[in-house]
Amino acid sequence: MTLSCGPALSAVESLLGTLGVFDQINMHEPANAPGAGIAASVWVEEIRPIAKTSGLAATSALVQLTIRIQRSMQTEPQDQIDRDMADATDTVMNAFTGDFDLGSTVSHVDLLGAYGTPLTARAGYMKQDSTTYRVMVVTVPLVFQNVWTQVN
Repeated sequence: MTLSCGPALSAVESLLGTLGVFDQINMHEPANAPGAGIAASVWVEEIRPIAKTSGLAATSALVQLTIRIQRSMQTEPQDQIDRDMADATDTVMNAFTGDFDLGSTVSHVDLLGAYGTPLTARAGYMKQDSTTYRVMVVTVPLVFQNVWTQVN
């Protein structure tokens, strides 16, 4: 048994693509600023074992994804930026709630934080390539059952 994040990451990319809110989707943390519009970037932030769902033969894992949603603060009208960011974030969180197992590629999304941080979004700002961006950083905890074999 091994942890295979590839199918889950593909499912996340597909899910985000169907939402119709992103002008760009990156499946990595980009070094350069995105183009115009609202961008989403996805990467694996943490991988760790889950004691509560592991047994004597196999260990389950929590894979925490980060999805950074960002938009330039130079976008006009500026009063619309937070509204658009909140709407995009709501759409993402609703999508993960509705596709609880990402097309059967994971056991489930840990929506309420049974194994740590729940599905969460936090607002902030970041500077990239001399441009300030409004960002929403979404934490998506994915549970994978029985991924590492325990050997005596």
